[in-house]
Amino acid sequence: MPVLTDVSLDQQQHGLETDVIIDRRTAARLGLTVSQIDNTLYDAFGQRQVSTIYAARNQYHVVMEVAPEFWQNPDTLKSLYVSTSGGAVSGTQATQAVAGTTSITSTKNAAAKSTTTTNAAAVASDLARNLAANSLANAGRGNTSTGSAVSVSKETVVPFSAFSHFVEGTTPTTVNHTGTAISTSISFNLPEGESLGVGLAAIDRTMNDIHVPVGIQGGSYGTARLFQQNASAQPLMLLAALLAIYVVLGMLYESYSQPVTILSTLPSAGVGALLALLATDMEFSLIAFLGILLLIGIVKKNAIMMVDFALEAERTLQLAPRVAIARACSLRFRPIMMTTLAAIAGALPLAIASGDGTEMRQPLGISIVGGLVVSQLLTLYTTPVVYLYVHRWGRKNRYKQTQLLEASI
Repeated sequence: MPVLTDVSLDQQQHGLETDVIIDRRTAARLGLTVSQIDNTLYDAFGQRQVSTIYAARNQYHVVMEVAPEFWQNPDTLKSLYVSTSGGAVSGTQATQAVAGTTSITSTKNAAAKSTTTTNAAAVASDLARNLAANSLANAGRGNTSTGSAVSVSKETVVPFSAFSHFVEGTTPTTVNHTGTAISTSISFNLPEGESLGVGLAAIDRTMNDIHVPVGIQGGSYGTARLFQQNASAQPLMLLAALLAIYVVLGMLYESYSQPVTILSTLPSAGVGALLALLATDMEFSLIAFLGILLLIGIVKKNAIMMVDFALEAERTLQLAPRVAIARACSLRFRPIMMTTLAAIAGALPLAIASGDGTEMRQPLGISIVGGLVVSQLLTLYTTPVVYLYVHRWGRKNRYKQTQLLEASI
């Protein structure tokens, strides 16, 4: 994807592992089940708890595993044997460890650990002392271990090499999670001139093109997530600003229609800000959006000065709406130009500044200057037209209300 650069993953898949490949037909012919093979592997490498030694003041968990020197090499699998004893076999009952050697780990208070290597006869001697206590303690627990001691009775065993082989593979060294789901973080940079919105849109489009399974879900984090949150909140912020202005102007003029005349000046300011950003090759960032919010307060004063003067002329001088708004445009042209030029002069240093940190302030100044210039050129012509249409619409509504009132009387 050319819109993304320096793509990297936090997924570490190059850890070594040994995969045991079982010939199920051979194992079945030898009378072995998969559960027996799995139990044997777990007994050897899974640290299965096989017993509990009860002392006067403490309990010692007996954990069975092969001796540490057999952990380092997968060739140990060639020395493992599986018992072919019949019946439902589970836990350590189906296990014969390496060369008859078993490692017992005793833990005291989950802290002090000591490991001793003993043979099967030592484990059998533990049985007489702890069998009664273990049978009561393990009853109903549902532990993976059966709680039985290692069997020392005569059994027929089959070496692993008779029905399986092992190959080396790779496995993740770490597994990252987001909540309870396994996750992988993909980080990327953007080439010069590309915006974050374009990059995120390209990622979504590519995920749709390759038909990602339903079970895999993607989400943004860090800077990308902040960008999406700001992008989703911008329309709400703009709508809230317009609603607040409409309510205040409605209370000021005691009218539902006149605030529409004043708000009609805002689209031209927004168009001017966007054109200025396009002309200067600036992206529409959060700072530029703040500039548009500032334009809402600056630009509407042009319409307020004209509408307020026109309404006062209609009330006091009894002028027609067309004459009143024309006189307002003529007499208020100078104050409007003075306030607009003052605002442009205040924002111009932000737009033309250079140096460290100016890339954050330039979009603000450019959006303000562009919006003021375009709105100044258009609102002097569009505001009188909207004023007359709103005045005519209000007069029609009042006429209809009067007719309905007379008909009801």
